[in-house]
Amino acid sequence: MTFYDEVGKIALGSRVRSLGDRIGAEAAEIYRVYGTNLHPKWFPVFYVLSKTEKSTVTAIASHIGHSHPSVSKIVGEMSSAGLVSEKTDSKDRRSTLIGLSRKGRSVARLMEDQYADVTSAIEEMSSEATHGLWEALEEWDRLLSRQSLRDRVLEKKKIREASAVKIEPYRAKYGTAFRKLNEEWISSHFKLERPDVEALGDPEKYILGRGGFIFVATLREVPVGVCALVPKEEKVYELAKMAVAKEARRKNIGWLLGQAIIEKAKSLGAERLYLESNTILEPAIRLYGKLGFRKIVGQPTPYERCNIQMEMELRA
Repeated sequence: MTFYDEVGKIALGSRVRSLGDRIGAEAAEIYRVYGTNLHPKWFPVFYVLSKTEKSTVTAIASHIGHSHPSVSKIVGEMSSAGLVSEKTDSKDRRSTLIGLSRKGRSVARLMEDQYADVTSAIEEMSSEATHGLWEALEEWDRLLSRQSLRDRVLEKKKIREASAVKIEPYRAKYGTAFRKLNEEWISSHFKLERPDVEALGDPEKYILGRGGFIFVATLREVPVGVCALVPKEEKVYELAKMAVAKEARRKNIGWLLGQAIIEKAKSLGAERLYLESNTILEPAIRLYGKLGFRKIVGQPTPYERCNIQMEMELRA
């Protein structure tokens, strides 16, 4: 039994404060991840200033329901961070007008995507909540333990960014990207082997010319991921040469490429899809598992680095 179970509803203030502290810490982490680096307690003042050209401490305090000293202190901290500028009101020399600085306006623009992702994540949590306030506090605590608000927001971020990714068939202009993206990940963990050199140096001959296919993931028309489908034996194809640019990872690109490969294999009448990898590549192994691949007993391979082989049944 936890303290709150023992004490019950008389600890409501402490429970809410505890949860508030938790959300505040996650909010700070979200600001950091999005590069806005705003202190959570500044947000009400920052938001009001982002929606108006100039305002006073008194007007801001009235608008957000905070005390004048509290807002004055926040404005001072934001000024030290270079986010606001202050000047005397020409119509009332006793008043100081406060507005976002150039840096502050830049942060406000950056926060538009953050607003969308945070709203989406919170709406999702609200839709999962089914009880009243006290029960909801417990439920939200469990929900945050299961998946943090930060992770939920980043998941929404991933989905939003993935929507900008396009999966395209290979064209000659993508030859350099196909080679470089694969050379990058192979060289960072292993060494290039003869089959790599052949396939990456001349994909038209060693992949496309053998009845294979290559898909390219582009983000704003820039190739950021690649994957090949190579015939292995009758009605069996191999998923090979999957690579995603470092700067484009965590955008669901591997999953999108994998889905494209699976659908293409099915359209070709394939009954099984096969791949070779190495267990040191943990994110890749997890991705293959999510796609539906399962580990199989090893068979002859041309690659020294291969220490795991996986397969997926495609028959209905």
